[in-house]
Amino acid sequence: VLNHLTYASPMSYLRRLNSPIGREGKLAKPRQLHNSQWGMMYPAGTPEGQACGLVKNLALMVYVTVGSAANPILEFLEEWSTENFEKISPAVIDQAIKFFVNGCWVGIHRSPDLLVKTLR
Repeated sequence: VLNHLTYASPMSYLRRLNSPIGREGKLAKPRQLHNSQWGMMYPAGTPEGQACGLVKNLALMVYVTVGSAANPILEFLEEWSTENFEKISPAVIDQAIKFFVNGCWVGIHRSPDLLVKTLR
């Protein structure tokens, strides 16, 4: 139930996800976090009882956006001397910043401040 007792109450309620599975089932898999949900779901924020694991909350720093085409961004990144992580040694990766496009690791860059300023 949505209430406004504190500032955090409606924020928590609006970040809640309900799984469309019957609450009376005893299957364990739908109630567990999947590996692909790491960093997206808050693992301890689930109610007790029959809804345990079927009602999940988004993690604190998750920001949901509308999907967009990745091609213009990928073309821009290729122009701005981003390094393909498949062609460099692992020692160089530690000295650079990794960047992701739509959840996929695309490459690395050695001066991320300049890259972000130009991209914006």
